[in-house]
Amino acid sequence: MSVELWTWIIVLLTFGLYVGIGIWARVRETEGFYVAGRGVPPIANGMATAADWMSAASFISMAGLISTLGYDGTIYLMGWTGGYVLLALLLAPYLRKFGKFTVPDFVGDRYYSQTARVVAVIAAVFVSFTYVIPQLVGVGTVFARYLGVPSTTGLWVGVAVTALFAVLGGMKGITWTQVAQYTVLIIAYLIPAFAIASILTGNPIPQLALTFSDIVSRLNQLQVDLGFTQYTQPFQRFDMLNILLITACLMFGTAGLPHVIIRFYTVPTVKDARASAGWALLFIALLYTTAPAVSVFARYNLINTLHGKSFEEVRQIDWVAKWEKTGLLRFVDKDGNGIVTVAKGNAFKFVPGTTRPDVNNPDTTSANEVFINNDIIVLSTPEVAKLAPLIIALVAAGGLAAALSTASGLLIVISSALSHDLYYRIINPRASEGQRLLVARVGILLAVLIAGYFGQNPPGFIAQLVAFAFGLAASSFFPAILLGIFDKRTTREGAIAGMVVGLVFTASYIIGTSYFGMPRWFFGVSPEGIGTVGMLINLIITIVVSRMTPEPPKEVQDLVESVRIPRGAKEAHYH
Repeated sequence: MSVELWTWIIVLLTFGLYVGIGIWARVRETEGFYVAGRGVPPIANGMATAADWMSAASFISMAGLISTLGYDGTIYLMGWTGGYVLLALLLAPYLRKFGKFTVPDFVGDRYYSQTARVVAVIAAVFVSFTYVIPQLVGVGTVFARYLGVPSTTGLWVGVAVTALFAVLGGMKGITWTQVAQYTVLIIAYLIPAFAIASILTGNPIPQLALTFSDIVSRLNQLQVDLGFTQYTQPFQRFDMLNILLITACLMFGTAGLPHVIIRFYTVPTVKDARASAGWALLFIALLYTTAPAVSVFARYNLINTLHGKSFEEVRQIDWVAKWEKTGLLRFVDKDGNGIVTVAKGNAFKFVPGTTRPDVNNPDTTSANEVFINNDIIVLSTPEVAKLAPLIIALVAAGGLAAALSTASGLLIVISSALSHDLYYRIINPRASEGQRLLVARVGILLAVLIAGYFGQNPPGFIAQLVAFAFGLAASSFFPAILLGIFDKRTTREGAIAGMVVGLVFTASYIIGTSYFGMPRWFFGVSPEGIGTVGMLINLIITIVVSRMTPEPPKEVQDLVESVRIPRGAKEAHYH
């Protein structure tokens, strides 16, 4: 059967599974909707956390960026994995013992302020919207290539499926759906990696094939022959300062992501929270230790497949013809010799403010004649390696699973922030269970519709947009959570001032330098790394203002002291 037919079969089966789980796990009470009844076993929560955290950026875009950036692309590996360890060891168990439903819940109660709660709600919604848009972009990308429908249509199909199981099942439905989605995505990632490793190196274990074969030296030499620097040469895209700041930003951002933090509220006890963190790290490591190998394999195969071939010959390759139809793969014969040249630089200039090539405006500063969107490199790799149609279709299903799992978790954050933290805790404290559930479900529908609208014309690559979301999370939530746990002297005035200044500084820098042509005025720091600066500004302002204002009430200080004692925590508080 063709790749497209296999893809239809597998996608329909997996989507049917996700919707079926959502119907089976549908909830009628807020406890189940927000925290899955606090009854998820640690190993299942570890799988759900891994799926929630490993988004379309991890599955679809990260290896593509590493493939393009080489050594400098490892910032994504180091930042995201290091950040998860930071979250699991430093924050998650204490937040679980604090016993709240959401991050704004923690901020509002810890800092004894409704204003702090509202600021946290705004930050949670802002971060989650920035993060959910690239997930829907990933869904559209997969549909555009493998199901033969426009990317916009595919995006809205993803919107409909995600909304259905999220609205019906809430966190309970999402949790068990994410267990299924992790299973799909990890199988889809590892099988082609094993196959390509065996083909290129004779060793079927990707990690060992990368380390103990000559594939990296072959790629280095190939790049040098084509005018690139060596693949493993550092500091080509980013200087040392930006490498440090981007990595740190991704770490602190991971530790401040509300949709990951909320997963630790779904287990019965603090001990289970620690256990699920360990399981999640294992499940994450399966993909993240494989990604560098996939990146090398993908780049090596792409260059060998395209460079030096005639345009006519290349366009007769099945996968090339089909990806070219999506607009995510483009060619231009700059020198008129009819031969494809892969070289350093861009094939086209970009449409201002986007990552789309201006196909009528070749970049004459480079000899490169191929434009490959970073987000298709992993998806196209099995086709480039001429693997079986079933495996290619499985990779498409894996990309969809990664995108939908994270999108659903983010929608719960937006929904709970609006319904629980804003509507119930501030606007209408007497709201009934049914009213709160209705607001939560309407919140999911509105959120996914707005995200779908912006996802039709994304302002960046998937991993780039995700990096922006992590910067916003780092500059808003991380200091408030860290000091809220470990510094009982931190006051509401300090936390509010720090979150507002950190978020506004980081968001304005990212938007200004990325989309309005502003120079990188802060020591040349890239927009992907400015979240570290915003986090430090937030931290300093919070500490200074806290020392200049009256200390928190004694009951709040006692609560902070008790949270750090590793015993005595059972169920989360019910609101």
